[in-house]
Amino acid sequence: MTIDWATVAIQTVNVLILIWLLGRFFWRPVAAMIEQRRVTAQQGLAEAAAKRDQATAALAEIERTRAGFAQERDAILAAAHDAAEQARATRMEAAEKEAAALEAAAKAAMAREKVEADKAWADRASRLAVDIAGRLAVRLDGPAVRGIFLDWLLDAIRALPEPARQAVTADGVTLEAISATELDPADQDRYRTLIGEAFGAHPPITFTVNPALIAGLELHGPHFALSNSWQADLTRILAELSHDNRL
Repeated sequence: MTIDWATVAIQTVNVLILIWLLGRFFWRPVAAMIEQRRVTAQQGLAEAAAKRDQATAALAEIERTRAGFAQERDAILAAAHDAAEQARATRMEAAEKEAAALEAAAKAAMAREKVEADKAWADRASRLAVDIAGRLAVRLDGPAVRGIFLDWLLDAIRALPEPARQAVTADGVTLEAISATELDPADQDRYRTLIGEAFGAHPPITFTVNPALIAGLELHGPHFALSNSWQADLTRILAELSHDNRL
């Protein structure tokens, strides 16, 4: 086989020229493009890494914020719970105080009602006792009882100071003798004489009847009165009993 060295030389030159042309007009732009793309890709990767770092930092900040929110929420809930417990305790204390006040007021009212009821019953009992005594005293009226009341009246007149007796028997003063039952004329004359002797004078005396006295003899003047009867005694006793019942 014969090698045509001239052809080989020409082909070699052509290959070298092709390689030169590819190196100058193809491979350099392609390499530059590839390098540019590599640099761009690295920049993109760097930017992506930076954004990823930013996102990671943002996520960390969000987590810290969420943790802060959770802590704040827990603090708010705890404060609200404490406030609710304090309010409940305050309401319970106020309710207990109000209940105690109501109970004390109710007990005081019951005590007052009991005292008033006791007083009312005591007053009714006193009035009933006085009424019974009055009914019984009516049956005791007679000459002996009238004589006793006359003696009491005369003693009361004699016990008056002298100026008072003189004022009662001054000129123009008429006295009124009141009895529970009507006195006959003889008794009236005797009573006038005895009453005049007790006063040391003889003032005019008229006689009237008041059954409400039950028994007794009272003497009244314009500015003078001697209560001397069962009615006066029972009224005084009832007043004393009523006073004792109010104590």
